[in-house]
Amino acid sequence: MAETDPRPRHPARRVLGAVVIGLFAFVALWWLVFSAVTAALVAAGLGVVAFGASTASDLIEGVVEAIGAAIGAILAVIAAAFAAIFSIFS
Repeated sequence: MAETDPRPRHPARRVLGAVVIGLFAFVALWWLVFSAVTAALVAAGLGVVAFGASTASDLIEGVVEAIGAAIGAILAVIAAAFAAIFSIFS
């Protein structure tokens, strides 16, 4: 059984994280190399990628967890079958 996370994941937290990452990228790029418009475009793209990766990560986590549960159930059935076969001989 999977442990539950005590802090639920809300979309607002993901959006806030993407905004913070985008702001840091914007300030760093504008300060170091680019103009304000170019830095804003790059930072917006980085924020969208960070948000998309977070969402995809949750989806992949759920799929892998379901596959793991199915494989665990199959292995439990196989172990039970072997235990039943070997208990006949004892």
